[in-house]
Amino acid sequence: MPALAASKKQLPLERPNILIVTADGLGAYMLGCYANTEIRTPNIDRLSQTGVRFTNAFASTPAAPEPGPHDAALSDALAGAGYNVNSGNSSGAEFLDAQTPAKPFFLTLTWPSPASVTVAQKDVDQYAKTSFEAMGWEPAAPNATHKEMLKDVPGNLRKYAAGITTLDVQLAALSAKLQQRNLWENTLVIFTSSHGFLAGHHGLWGDGTASDPVNMYEEVVRVPLIWTWPSRFPPQTVRNDVVSSHDLLPTVCELTHAVPPAAANRDGQSYLTFVYGRRLPKKQSWHDVVFARLRNTEMARDDRYKLVLRDQGKGPGELYAEVTDATEKENQYDNPQYVNVRDRLTAALAAWRARSGA
Repeated sequence: MPALAASKKQLPLERPNILIVTADGLGAYMLGCYANTEIRTPNIDRLSQTGVRFTNAFASTPAAPEPGPHDAALSDALAGAGYNVNSGNSSGAEFLDAQTPAKPFFLTLTWPSPASVTVAQKDVDQYAKTSFEAMGWEPAAPNATHKEMLKDVPGNLRKYAAGITTLDVQLAALSAKLQQRNLWENTLVIFTSSHGFLAGHHGLWGDGTASDPVNMYEEVVRVPLIWTWPSRFPPQTVRNDVVSSHDLLPTVCELTHAVPPAAANRDGQSYLTFVYGRRLPKKQSWHDVVFARLRNTEMARDDRYKLVLRDQGKGPGELYAEVTDATEKENQYDNPQYVNVRDRLTAALAAWRARSGA
């Protein structure tokens, strides 16, 4: 009982409802708020204007199926903290209709891949004259695993873009439902993606498995991440801090004072200070490298460079200078000028591998 009383005292007087929307196969580059000029995502863009947008958020595994960052550990933690917990692939309307301001809720919604969304022909037609040249697609690469989709990239992109726009409309419906139920003002909305998508980039179509061997290109590992809580988080804020999907669990737990399960992944670190637009305390450091793994391929990424190793360095490696080579065309792995960067990230990757027990 004393321990229970102590844990209750730690909880803030006001805790937000939490809605996490995780899209499947939606790269950050596909959204207007991330500088895309060809795909229409007005509602996601509007959400980013009302809150905090991270420009360097990365998936821990760039392929489906992959549990989102709001996995069972986070649901268990918030249920233990007194939240009504639910998840699903639908609109969440029925669950939201049952909620009241008296008790906070935690709702996770998973959006399907834009490729599997049923879209009206009119939504496809709005992209009829779009060439998608600004997105930089290329002819099929020799190691592409879905060459059939690369025979007509603009045509397939029109369907994919229509699927994204169709899903974008659902965000407006969610916002309207929250306002209708008088829940909007105290609801934290987090929008992200489980992984990105190569839409003809590097001559590939799909996620990290779009090539053989698998890849860790920016289009599949960099994901959107937007946090909005009216009157709490500073609007129109852009953060360039390097964060991972592993960091979401500790961040939400810090905000709600929830206790993560003992078996939860401990690789993440809370970035709540960044969401509030503040600086870290002088004695507190932030991890400057994030990691990802898919099959035999691993990635270490900081704010300037990306290292990709296969078979723990025994296979072909890649090193990209992201600041000067954002499209990742120049592999610097064997360049003597980058040996210090390569060795530093290799050591960081080895330490992460040891921590994660791989």
